[in-house]
Amino acid sequence: HDLTARTLDARFGCLGTGRCCRVYRPGPLTDPDISALEAIAPALREAYPDLPEDWVEDREEGTALLLCANVFLLLCAYYFIKPLREGWISVSGLGDLSKMEIKAYTSFAQSLVLLGVVRAYGKLSDRHTRSALVVRSTLFCMSNLVLFWFAQPDFFFSTLPGSGFLFYLWVGMFSVFVVSQFWAYAADLYNDDRGRRLLPLVAIGATGGAASGSWIVDRVVSSGLITSEYLLVAALVPLGLSLWITRKVDERGPLGDGPERFDEPATEAPATETPATEAPATEAPPTGADPAAAAEERRGGLALVWSTKLLFALAAVTLLLNWVNTNGENVLFRVIQDAVAADAATAGITDESELLSFTRDQTTAFYGNFFFWVNIAALGLQAFVASRLLRFGGLAAVMLLLPVVALVSYTAMFLVPLLAIIKPMKIAENAIDYSINNTARSVVWLPLPDSITYKGKTTIDTLFTRVGDGMAALTVLIGVRVLDASTAAFCGFNVALVLLFLFGASRVVREHKAYTAGT
Repeated sequence: HDLTARTLDARFGCLGTGRCCRVYRPGPLTDPDISALEAIAPALREAYPDLPEDWVEDREEGTALLLCANVFLLLCAYYFIKPLREGWISVSGLGDLSKMEIKAYTSFAQSLVLLGVVRAYGKLSDRHTRSALVVRSTLFCMSNLVLFWFAQPDFFFSTLPGSGFLFYLWVGMFSVFVVSQFWAYAADLYNDDRGRRLLPLVAIGATGGAASGSWIVDRVVSSGLITSEYLLVAALVPLGLSLWITRKVDERGPLGDGPERFDEPATEAPATETPATEAPATEAPPTGADPAAAAEERRGGLALVWSTKLLFALAAVTLLLNWVNTNGENVLFRVIQDAVAADAATAGITDESELLSFTRDQTTAFYGNFFFWVNIAALGLQAFVASRLLRFGGLAAVMLLLPVVALVSYTAMFLVPLLAIIKPMKIAENAIDYSINNTARSVVWLPLPDSITYKGKTTIDTLFTRVGDGMAALTVLIGVRVLDASTAAFCGFNVALVLLFLFGASRVVREHKAYTAGT
């Protein structure tokens, strides 16, 4: 580190913390940089004899490609199931609640259930090795798929009360026990250096699997090749193949010559679990640590958010983002159900059983197509736009893009509340959220010390995200039950929220700039 830092000191600046450099001048290596690195290569080879000749060793490629195929299959299975979740909830009645209300209340319930699911997963990970946990949890979810296949309405039974709601909640659990745990497994397999180099390659498989799974659902269901209930059976195939690949990866290890990691209970949380326990408040600061940082370490997460301007602005933006986005999802669902009902009337479908099957299949096919375009657009934005926008526009560009696009989108929806307008606007909003805004959420935490990041981010990602979901459910309750609001009215309300979102994002940029200037 010292050798390379001295060689490239014009490009890299150390903060003097004793940790790896976190401030650097971005951009590709120049010819003088490359020449300087080549000049010190012999010294590096002598100091680190195991340093690989190439960026990715030949021995690493096999395991990395297997992991890439594994996550491709997992995401493909997930996107077989996720559109069906929307189709099933569209035919799940509950008293006199409208379909929009059922969707909104079930989504909020799912966000609360996930808190308990993540805690339960954390306890399981303390008892089992990572590989054993992957196999057992995947087999458990596969058995659940068979049970839900039997429980689908008007299939083996005319109807099972609450089955659609249970399936909606279960899909959230599936995302933790199968999808998120894969990333924890991959992180456990690799050390930090290999992980930084190889996990971006593996992530390509995740995006490809998500796009492929949603595209297949759209094609096969809309064409009538299979009906939506058979998607649960179809999901068993990629899940079974993923178990075989997991066994192969365990046998190979990261370099293809057997496992390198210790076979002991997993201690890392899945990707959706917040690392609150990684920085306990009672831990003594290291010798010579900044007293201010030590004081921050001893404070509670919520108190930290209230008392820190940057964190308070981030919390407000997180709440508003979830509120706006979930409102938009509920509006989209309402418009889809109106369009499907109109299509059924045009087709002359009056039989209750036939109407139920038609509604479920059409809703599932729609969301398959919707998720496909969201994933494709997010991949393009992340690959070709995010890094360049951050490089040339800084944090302000990546932080403000989503609220600006959302303002245009919801204004258009308010003026023309039709599915032909709402669908592409929601695709644009979600794609930017999953790519560029995700980059912004990561970058904004970089200059903050770990003591603030762990507590502040944990509090914001759990508490304020759930509050945003709850406010969206409350919006539907008041809008439908009290005001009898139209689709245009819901979109107009979202325009007002987006203006607050835009103001909050501007405050984040301003406070972030002030914080970095002060440190």
